[in-house]
Amino acid sequence: MYLLFKKHLVALVAALAATCIALPTSSKAQTYPIDCAILLCLSGGWPASVPCSLARAEFIRRITPWPVEPPLQIWRCPMGASYEMDRQLRGPERLFDILFQGRAAPPHQSVSAISDTVDVASENAEWRTGEVVDGIVLADLALRYVQTRADIDISGNEFNFVRSIRVFHVRFASQKEAGENDQCKRNALVYLGTYGTQGDFSWAISSPAAIPDAHAGLEAWGSNCPSIRHRSVFIEWRDYEGNYGFQQVNY
Repeated sequence: MYLLFKKHLVALVAALAATCIALPTSSKAQTYPIDCAILLCLSGGWPASVPCSLARAEFIRRITPWPVEPPLQIWRCPMGASYEMDRQLRGPERLFDILFQGRAAPPHQSVSAISDTVDVASENAEWRTGEVVDGIVLADLALRYVQTRADIDISGNEFNFVRSIRVFHVRFASQKEAGENDQCKRNALVYLGTYGTQGDFSWAISSPAAIPDAHAGLEAWGSNCPSIRHRSVFIEWRDYEGNYGFQQVNY
């Protein structure tokens, strides 16, 4: 079944791309086809084609500071199929049915930006909303809702590739010896962006220890005390078959 999926993937993405005069470069001007293309190309492991190259470029552009956006905005792809769709369809057949056989309907949207009020934070600190740290009142740093979900039910295993996407935003990571006894001083602020069951995207506070091994720049974190100053955005994902992929943008 997956061979059929890959066989038709590029043609379907090309058809999507052809519905627009041009794929936009600004996230504010995004139209539906680019996110449908991202959805399909990501599931297929980014096959070589012009539409998939453009889709991947937009996928990475969205996590390139500033600002850091959800790389896949599935609510911008109007799949429009019913929650009571034919349950006999599975895997790629269901994905294609959702994307190309369903009745298109514009999704609802809402926006809530991640807080920019704090630049540096202790790796092991525990904060409460409104707490003052170094003279700065912290915003709510708990897990928060950023966007609405897909307009169809994507809770099945065939959409696990959407939920596999994780975005680590290393806003700041610093390690150095300081003080009379050359104690190691470490400070970091790391956000983790994830997708929920229905494609809803949210941010939560994370830490350098949670960043995947494929990330480069923090290998010496917590080991002795070599000097480190690092900022980056790291994104990882798995395609429909479970193949791993990642991208890192330093700044």
